[in-house]
Amino acid sequence: MLPINLLIELGIISVVLMATRFAGLGRKLAATTLVLLALAAFSPLGNLVLYPLESRFPPWDPSRGAPDGIIVLGGSVDTDLSAAHNTPVVPRAADRLFAAAELARRFPNARVVFTGGSASLVMGAAREADYSAPILENLGIPKDRLILERNSRNTYENAIFTKQLVQPKPGERWLLVTSAFHMPRSVGIFRKAGFDVEAYPVDWRMGGRDDLFSFTNYGTEGLNRTDVAAREWIGLVAYRLMGRTSDLLPGPAKD
Repeated sequence: MLPINLLIELGIISVVLMATRFAGLGRKLAATTLVLLALAAFSPLGNLVLYPLESRFPPWDPSRGAPDGIIVLGGSVDTDLSAAHNTPVVPRAADRLFAAAELARRFPNARVVFTGGSASLVMGAAREADYSAPILENLGIPKDRLILERNSRNTYENAIFTKQLVQPKPGERWLLVTSAFHMPRSVGIFRKAGFDVEAYPVDWRMGGRDDLFSFTNYGTEGLNRTDVAAREWIGLVAYRLMGRTSDLLPGPAKD
């Protein structure tokens, strides 16, 4: 359960309790909820839990030479909104698409894969790959160069289906483009699937170590960082328990 959802539910429970013989408990719960909400919204809490994720992988080092392939994970395009308006809608993580286009331009011989279907439990006709492809084409990647994986519903399926699609050969070097906070779990999943990738983190949500103890004037920003970090930590724990990663917090490969 994400922090903002939990706090809302606690607030509702406190209001209900205050209408019963447990009014005292309700008032205490309401006060506690307000304090927790303020911490999540304005304190450095979100930065403190987000920083270990975003700083886990350094920027990619191009000195090793050109990669053989570029994989960009979905998560930028809202498929439901895109289908409703019949045009790609990108409410978040647009850096993933921009970075893929820039890498494709720099390395014209690299294969380019976009992997993303629909996160809905019941997958409909709208697939993220279908709406992301025109964006990547408009950013300069020729249509015949794009490889689309459009059936995956989560990061685990991104790794499994992409490996089946491209069948990487031993010695090939593939870049993985995704948000910095999402990179540890993504790399861990790809490794467990037997697909070695090199991290190309983008879409940072904080500046770095200097922001660790920074307060924010905008509660929505703090709540967003706290929610993003909590969701990712929950995912890391869940995927480790399910055996989909080998480490709780995957990091760079050891030479």
